[in-house]
Amino acid sequence: MLTTLLLITLLLAAANGANDNIKGAATLLGSGVANYRHAITLATLATAAGGAASIYFAHGLLVAFSGKGIVPQDIAASAPFLGSVGLAAAVTVGIATRFGMPISTTHALLGGLTGAGFGAAASNVHIGVAFKEMLLPLLVSPAIALVLALGVVPLVRRIRARTTHAKACACIDVPAVAVGETLAVTSTAVTLGTTDQPACAPGAGRRVLAVDTARIADRLHLVSAAAVSFARGLNDTPKIAALSAATGMLGASSATALVIVAMAIGGYVSARRVADTMAFGITRMDLGQGLGANLVTSVLVIGASRFGMPVSTTHVTSGALFGVAASGRGGHSAVIRNVVLAWLLTLPIAAVVACLTYLLFTR
Repeated sequence: MLTTLLLITLLLAAANGANDNIKGAATLLGSGVANYRHAITLATLATAAGGAASIYFAHGLLVAFSGKGIVPQDIAASAPFLGSVGLAAAVTVGIATRFGMPISTTHALLGGLTGAGFGAAASNVHIGVAFKEMLLPLLVSPAIALVLALGVVPLVRRIRARTTHAKACACIDVPAVAVGETLAVTSTAVTLGTTDQPACAPGAGRRVLAVDTARIADRLHLVSAAAVSFARGLNDTPKIAALSAATGMLGASSATALVIVAMAIGGYVSARRVADTMAFGITRMDLGQGLGANLVTSVLVIGASRFGMPVSTTHVTSGALFGVAASGRGGHSAVIRNVVLAWLLTLPIAAVVACLTYLLFTR
């Protein structure tokens, strides 16, 4: 059974990579900053780095998703229980990926923990613990992301738009007057503007220091995408690794390393459908909107990981994109409705599959 549990863990990691790897870099694709291959490569490398960092900085998530506190310890550490949780989550995420729906692996794991718990010992499942420690952050995080995006995205978009066609510059004027055969400097003035403004036009005694702020914004967008993917690896890897580590079959470091590899493979092979939904299906976005959405997501997910709060990168990323849609007129309501419906179905489907799987494993 322990070997089966390891295979289930790797299957879940691959399904997670297929559904989640591209999410951090979806705004790069949607806003035209990068093509799909470049976006998925950046996202995969940053996710792997976040997964490695989770060994040191996100131990609380590994403990939270081992089932401790939700069901009795002897059940939480059993291979049938953990195998049921992992298989239910893998099946749920795999089906969603097939239809291009970005769902939360965290949500699927929570459904699996609850369903397997009811299959093992219904009277001993602590629903209050599951709600307070895990479900509540999952519900609150997309709302916070949406509200923040409504404020941040328009601001970043305006800043980005102002520098699209001209470089920002500092214009240093050094006026001089003739004194006999020499020149005397009277004063020095510094003017800030853009290169398309008269104040920054070349002239005698003037030095123009131009900075390509549009290019800097694009580089910042790449950095923010890497930050979101890093945060996803930091947040998701220990949740999946917990399935194998909880039995003592593998140490935390070994389990994490295997999960990182499986997530990378799953992302490279099967992320395209979810990428299209995240990048183009939910809303149209320009460069500024994509950058703003990623900044909101990275701050929320990295902060949550640091404090052991199991927020869903999917919910936070999608919440930020919903904010982009609400702040403009590019939202596609039918796609948004389908995504939200998939979210609502994730937990109950995973719970039912986990309960039935546990009963099958223990017959």
